[in-house]
Amino acid sequence: MGTLLLRLAGPMQAWDTQSRFSVRHTDREPSKSGVIGLLCAALGKPRVEGGPDDPGPPLAALAALRMGVRVDRPGTVRVDYQTAGGTHRRGERYGVVKADGSRGETDTSRRYYLADADFLVGLESTDESLLRRLDAALAQPRWPLYLGRKAFVPGMPVRLPDQPPLGPGLTSLPLEEALERYPWPERPVRPDAPLRLVLEVEVSEFADAEVRADQPLSFAERQFALRYVRTTWLWPKNKEG
Repeated sequence: MGTLLLRLAGPMQAWDTQSRFSVRHTDREPSKSGVIGLLCAALGKPRVEGGPDDPGPPLAALAALRMGVRVDRPGTVRVDYQTAGGTHRRGERYGVVKADGSRGETDTSRRYYLADADFLVGLESTDESLLRRLDAALAQPRWPLYLGRKAFVPGMPVRLPDQPPLGPGLTSLPLEEALERYPWPERPVRPDAPLRLVLEVEVSEFADAEVRADQPLSFAERQFALRYVRTTWLWPKNKEG
């Protein structure tokens, strides 16, 4: 059993699991589909599996990783108002193409995101060779990494450093213990406040489990299954040292 820890921090990030074009939501912590997508980018794994350019491992193996999130800084929900289509040049109109091929009018959208958020993500597996491979891919990602949307680049390395106290990210600890024992974030305001932990669980384990529709089955066909999480709290007295 082992856990790979990742740092997802940046000025803007969005973890969208339920949106349509006109309104793009964000969850309050990273989605599993978004994190697995980030790992696929690091590996250079295409959306369509099984082709000659697919380096593996199978998406099913990545989706089987048990995920947990420690919210070191929740960030603030913000929104951008954006348009697609309009007047490109004087007298020349263009719009978003409709399904029948005709030109539509200007489309508007409101895109929510998290500003200045910081998350510690843990991925647990009994396959330690898989975790080592993912750690190596994050050290030298094949494709650019982003935090939910392609415009939202990480503000600091996703892979943790090799040396203590902030590394290494690959540990033999189980998920909960790895998230709890990792160094406490710098919190100049309210140092006594707890950190939120969102842990993936089996639905039969806890009556208060919440459902999330972000278990990736196929990125090519955008198919996702349900999974369950439980929110707990990590208090300062529990931190190591």
